Amino acid sequence: MSSFTKPLIVKPLDNRKWELVEEFDYYTDVFKERLIIKVPKGFVTDFASTPRVLWSVFPPWGRYGKAAVLHDYLYQTAMFDRKTCDLIFKEAMDVLGVGKIKRELMYLAVRLFGKKHYNKTFKERKCL
Repeated sequence: MSSFTKPLIVKPLDNRKWELVEEFDYYTDVFKERLIIKVPKGFVTDFASTPRVLWSVFPPWGRYGKAAVLHDYLYQTAMFDRKTCDLIFKEAMDVLGVGKIKRELMYLAVRLFGKKHYNKTFKERKCL
């Protein structure tokens, strides 16, 4: 069963950036075998990358906060292909009890608008 194993503990860096004070882990069942993803201490996130105009409906943080941090980490590391990263995000929101409509809308948003962010990370990592 998918699950988060530790609390999310962050400290603010500025208006939109937060740094993880401690590692947190997520067990995913998206694959045939259960896999653990470790988001390391020191990782920097902006939680959900929601345009400011939508903050009243989808603020950057909320019940889905841990899932958003996990998704940021998956995109920034290009750990998996983009579709898999997005499926893990959707699964993690379900684990956190995010309502079905909000979960589906946020998943749809990353599928529609996440490509440029993922591709940027992928290109940067490919050059290393």
